[in-house]
Amino acid sequence: MAEKKTGSGGESGARKSKQRGARRDLDALRERRMRAAEMFAAGRRQIDVAVELEVSQQTASRWFRRWTEGGSEALEGAGRAGRRPRLDDTQIEVTREELLKGPQAHGFATGVWTLGRVAIVIERLTGVTYGPTQTWTILRTRLGWSRQRPARRAVERDEDAIVAWRENEWPRIKK
Repeated sequence: MAEKKTGSGGESGARKSKQRGARRDLDALRERRMRAAEMFAAGRRQIDVAVELEVSQQTASRWFRRWTEGGSEALEGAGRAGRRPRLDDTQIEVTREELLKGPQAHGFATGVWTLGRVAIVIERLTGVTYGPTQTWTILRTRLGWSRQRPARRAVERDEDAIVAWRENEWPRIKK
């Protein structure tokens, strides 16, 4: 794979995506370990498992040791990876419903959500404090929301008046 040069020291695209929270396919990893258990049970050597499943010899050896000590169940895996979320699905759904009511329903002066405002609402509802980065992660990954910016054009904007001014007044002023 060719490395993509970036302005920050030439990190590869693959490395950047990993830093942005790329998810591992835990089911596929589990299936590969279960395939290794089947191969061990059939009498296949560790090196054969490593080559066929495209893993290192050390990984095949570790799997074999676990398999001999605990059978296929020992290769099942721990389930999910990483820390458990501080907000459960019910709390996320309550947060979604409250956020849909808008910022003004929560006592804010304008109708624009900011990460700070969302964090305040989450804390009021759940008692869990989040910073801007974690708040954005919740909005993006758990709620499926994206960043929105208000349109910069005023509702009262009159396109005909702008065209007339540009054709008549601007040339007069420009002189």
